Amino acid sequence: MEQLSHYLNEYKLDQLFTGPVCKEMMLQTYQAGQRLFSQGERSDRMHLLVEGKLKVSMLTPEGKRLILAFKTPLDIVGDIEYVRDCPLINTVESVMETTVIEIPYSILRKEMAHHAPWLQFLLDTVTKKFEMKSHTMNFNLLYPVDVRLASYLLSMTPVQPVITSASLIDIADLIGTSYRHLNRVLQQFQQDGWIDKKRGSIEIKNRRALLELAGENIYEKEAF
Repeated sequence: MEQLSHYLNEYKLDQLFTGPVCKEMMLQTYQAGQRLFSQGERSDRMHLLVEGKLKVSMLTPEGKRLILAFKTPLDIVGDIEYVRDCPLINTVESVMETTVIEIPYSILRKEMAHHAPWLQFLLDTVTKKFEMKSHTMNFNLLYPVDVRLASYLLSMTPVQPVITSASLIDIADLIGTSYRHLNRVLQQFQQDGWIDKKRGSIEIKNRRALLELAGENIYEKEAF
């Protein structure tokens, strides 16, 4: 309860939510690589990201998974589904140890349906998500694979410089390229001394070089 109070104060959530809603909140911690939920599932609660980092992806009609965004605090997961009362439209996984505040949809609908500060906050976050989705689609269409890969490697290593269990096929799908093309770019990064690629892992050796390559056109430019 003390830790929850800390987050409520830190992000001024006690000014956004009413007392009955705050009483229904629960903290949940996810480990690196753990999936919070999958596209197409049903959820009965909203998640407020207050610590750590989340990776949001979607399954394309062709059956490939594509990165939409990386989320850092403070952000919401499940807001669009709350508004539309629909299945989850994305898959969400933790990049590092991550803490969220879970709030049942039922108490939000009961207590917050006419609460102006909450409705304004919800409108702002949903609008930003559609802007981010448009940006990400343009990013994947307009920028070369080396820029996309540099961005992915930066986003996946906020604390530790190593990506473990790194499936190249999965990475290729996530950034919208082929396995063969991805492998060529990784080999070039390794020759340049930017990374060290071993079986099942990628270690970042020169983060500055990757950041210079990515420039401002990265998945989460505010994070660097």
